[in-house]
Amino acid sequence: MRLLCLSNGHGEDQIAIRILTELRQLEPDWAIAALPLVGEGHAFAAAQIARIGPRQVLPSGGFLNQDWRQLLRDLAGGLTGLTFGQWQAVRQWSESGSAVLAVGDIVPLLFAWASDRPFAFVATAKSDYYWRDEQGLLPISNPTMLWSRWQRSYFDPWDRWLMKHPRCRAVFPRDRLTAEGLQQLGVPAIAVGNPMMDGLEAPEAAAWSPLLPTGSRWLLLPGSRPPEAQRNWSQIIDALPVDPDRAFVALAAIAPSLPLAEFTQGLSDRGWQPAASPIPEAIAFQKGAGWCLLGQRNFAPFLQLAEGAIGMADTATEQCVGLGKPAFTIAGQGPQFTRGFAEAQTRLLGQSVQLLSQPSDFLTAWEAYQADLAMQEATATNGRLRLGEAGAAARIAEVLRSQLLESA
Repeated sequence: MRLLCLSNGHGEDQIAIRILTELRQLEPDWAIAALPLVGEGHAFAAAQIARIGPRQVLPSGGFLNQDWRQLLRDLAGGLTGLTFGQWQAVRQWSESGSAVLAVGDIVPLLFAWASDRPFAFVATAKSDYYWRDEQGLLPISNPTMLWSRWQRSYFDPWDRWLMKHPRCRAVFPRDRLTAEGLQQLGVPAIAVGNPMMDGLEAPEAAAWSPLLPTGSRWLLLPGSRPPEAQRNWSQIIDALPVDPDRAFVALAAIAPSLPLAEFTQGLSDRGWQPAASPIPEAIAFQKGAGWCLLGQRNFAPFLQLAEGAIGMADTATEQCVGLGKPAFTIAGQGPQFTRGFAEAQTRLLGQSVQLLSQPSDFLTAWEAYQADLAMQEATATNGRLRLGEAGAAARIAEVLRSQLLESA
């Protein structure tokens, strides 16, 4: 069996790798390759998964749906030639390939269909939670929601046509609500959970917990794309309490690809002082009774240690919510985490997310959450409902093996 995996984004690459790793354990003799449609796909190389086709980092970083100007920049940066070359690579691979796994949105799905091979689709981007929930329809706040109501799905007709194609063996939506909606429309959707909740175990968190200073623990998520992440960081720092007697520990998860010095400088500019870190692999700053620990490879333990998050990120915020923790978000300048994106994220994740009007509103919102036990219980339940339990990658791999072997 020769399997090609198509993905279109950093988060999608990570999800694909989790699934392919599980699939390799089930079928070590399968020849697996990947074509990352966005960026270089270095994560595949690190996981020892061969890459095919042309690869290029474009100005938008893959966030074309947030700003039409990003599309213009990508077109000027070579998007047309890159897409044509990737299309050719898929067609060439399909001459001797067996099946395709698409991870992301309609772009890898369309490429998978174009391969003329059996394919499966892991739909990471779209969810019916954007327009409805278990209680019914959400209030309409944009034309997209009205369109979704009319067609009874957040997936467009062309998405569904591709997913209902005879060569599409399985579709894995990101949540049960969406899977059940697609099933009613004739799509072979299977609810197995969301792979983004896999790989979040952190044994070191238990050892680090007693080493941390006292106070509330908040995860800081500025995002991973420069220079947006640096701009987001400034807003997140401004959300931290200014009372020197307010004890807290801010756990800043900084992407390894970002220059850490720019984040530490932001703290220094606001009066934070370097301090000895109480835990390994972190840089510490202190201001009054507040601490800020920055780490570039500590996301999972920071996530486990935190009680909630101040987030201006996509996947990381969802993972926090999936563990039953609240997230407090702030609209930024973009190109990804704009007000429109942040508002859509609150619909996707429900009551687990509070979109703040301004950074200084955070402490009031946090204290209100801490005082409301019913809200805390509802947040925990909501997170598990919308993101599912860990182990989805293994469950997807099991289905893929059976479905794709039948079509081989």
